[in-house]
Amino acid sequence: MNVIKRNLVGAAGGGPGRDGGMAEPLLEARGISKRYGHVRALDGADFSVFSGEVVAMIGDNGAGKSTLVKALSGTLRPDSGQIILDGEPVTFTGPLDAQRHGIETVYQDLALAPDLDAAANLHLGRELYKIPFLRVLDRKAMRERAAAAFAELGVELPDMRAPVATLSGGQRQSVAVARVVSYARKVIFMDEPTAALGVVQRARVLDTMRRVRDRGISVVMISHNMPEVLAVADRIEVLRLGQRVARFTAAGTTMDELVGAMTGALATRGGEGSR
Repeated sequence: MNVIKRNLVGAAGGGPGRDGGMAEPLLEARGISKRYGHVRALDGADFSVFSGEVVAMIGDNGAGKSTLVKALSGTLRPDSGQIILDGEPVTFTGPLDAQRHGIETVYQDLALAPDLDAAANLHLGRELYKIPFLRVLDRKAMRERAAAAFAELGVELPDMRAPVATLSGGQRQSVAVARVVSYARKVIFMDEPTAALGVVQRARVLDTMRRVRDRGISVVMISHNMPEVLAVADRIEVLRLGQRVARFTAAGTTMDELVGAMTGALATRGGEGSR
């Protein structure tokens, strides 16, 4: 299957560096395959993330997006292929291992503990202790750090001590985003980050992506919302039938081209090279 590239510097190998030169990917999937019985979820899929960018991963239902994200974030182990981080092959033993390598994920279900407050959720699995060997939590320090993290993202919560189950969908989403932003060092995956949000809250999440990118952390946005993808992404990679079929710069493409690549209509006219 030919891969279409539109207005992408160094499409055959490296990518656009922040200084306009060539750069190697920060995180890369090479020929990733994954089967579930007779179903081939990924069929030699490729994907590239460059340092300090927002890259959108798009595709129709069943394209393999969720499976590829799980492989790149340590949730599942692919049957074959390579994951390259900082130029070196890596094998993640699980999500915690991926986190230790600087990769964080906001899943569509948010993965929050509903009975805990916002501060406890932000530090979930990374709790602060007054007396570590007695496992006595330092709740004051956790709330102070959480308040600073929320303030940095412009998140306003009515009560920091309230269980997250009592918060609105947008507020819960904000807690999940703040958690990964607080700890990510290299890459953040965001799976449908604005799906359950109102207009104002969506704008805040998109602005957060830009701010995270400007801090030098890469953001991978998985979304079906094409206007949002074009508004916030620097690059767009398209998956179809378990393979990457197209790569675009957001500034050099249109919604019609993206939909055509997702459905296969554009691939029939495709080929290598730039427009």
